[in-house]
Amino acid sequence: MYPKLAFWLLLFCLYTPETLSSDPDPVQDFCIPNTIYASKLTLLPCKNPKLVTPEDFVFSGIKSPGNFSDTGLSAIPVNPSTFPGLNTLGMSFVRADLKPGGVNPPHSHPRATETVYVVRGKVYSGFVDSTNRVFAKIIERGDVMVFPRGLVHFQMNVGKSPATVFGCFNSQNPGMQKIPNVVFGSGINDELLEKAFGLSLGQISTMRRRFLPRKRLN
Repeated sequence: MYPKLAFWLLLFCLYTPETLSSDPDPVQDFCIPNTIYASKLTLLPCKNPKLVTPEDFVFSGIKSPGNFSDTGLSAIPVNPSTFPGLNTLGMSFVRADLKPGGVNPPHSHPRATETVYVVRGKVYSGFVDSTNRVFAKIIERGDVMVFPRGLVHFQMNVGKSPATVFGCFNSQNPGMQKIPNVVFGSGINDELLEKAFGLSLGQISTMRRRFLPRKRLN
């Protein structure tokens, strides 16, 4: 990432949960999960504050892109499971990189509003409201866009060079539903899909092979 943008990225994420509060307000300054109880409890107790160190509040896992998917997208989500310092603070974030022409397919986050900041590149970005109206435009380095909670949104790199986007959520567990996977990878009845989309059974089968989890195809 560009060093000069570090301050703005930090301010961007710190400001988001204050103005768009979603998760319950914490009842303590912080709660670093005590991982020594990981095998015994689903909800981990907090570590003794006297044992907490500055390292508990630093994450270095988004300095470079992750692995890219077939759609040209690399996304590194950061939440309490990867960065325990976020626990109970009502926020999480993601670094997304897009190859030229790469897309972040239509998806939604049922438990969070998302704000995205373009670190580099040109990205066609937008969302669809409940009346099926599309709000989309090309955003560039330094631009910020917001995706209202639960609404389907998408991104595509329309530039000639890689693009990097930094996203913040006002929930530590925003959830995600990818529309293609929900429709064709969830096991919805074939006849229903045939009637809903006007597809043949052969076309539905082709889509299932692409989006149905591999373990369910065996």
